[in-house]
Amino acid sequence: MLDIANRSEFNPILVALGSNLAGHSDSPIAQLRGAIDEMSKKSFKIIARSRCFRTPCFPAGAGPDFVNAVIVCECDLGPRAVLDALHSIEDAAGRHRSARWQARVLDLDLLAMGGQVLPDMPTYRQWAELEPGQQMKQAPPELILPHPRIQDRGFVLVPLMDVAPDWVHPVSGQTVRAMHAALDPAELAQITPISH
Repeated sequence: MLDIANRSEFNPILVALGSNLAGHSDSPIAQLRGAIDEMSKKSFKIIARSRCFRTPCFPAGAGPDFVNAVIVCECDLGPRAVLDALHSIEDAAGRHRSARWQARVLDLDLLAMGGQVLPDMPTYRQWAELEPGQQMKQAPPELILPHPRIQDRGFVLVPLMDVAPDWVHPVSGQTVRAMHAALDPAELAQITPISH
């Protein structure tokens, strides 16, 4: 387990990975492994990677179960360039963005870059406090950091517990450990490690 909370010189980039379609690979797990390999080729230094977890598709019935993981990395790129690099990896894997929360070949979510809050605190709060019904209909037109749904998503927090349980959310001040503990135990019970 990586102690990123007590390394002041370390400005971690947290990226969530997900897939529930095989695409060009032979499985969603292979998609995640391929994405991590591609990130390494694009100047990302991988510091830690979580185990892979099987997660029920959300919303229910929208597709097969997901495989999810999280990586901690470093990179000299700025936030927008990091997001562009992640999107180019998704595109190369065959991702098509036609609807929100649909089955997908590859999903790379930029969760956080150190303690940065982008574009500003009021905009972050607007998206973080968006009602669940609106979350399915609206996507922000710009990069929001930290990702406004980190605290709500077991499929992010469970793998984050593997690699960065002491990372502190720059707005709420809560650690991953505290956010994980606040989740519904019934939701957590459905997220299971994959032995590979």
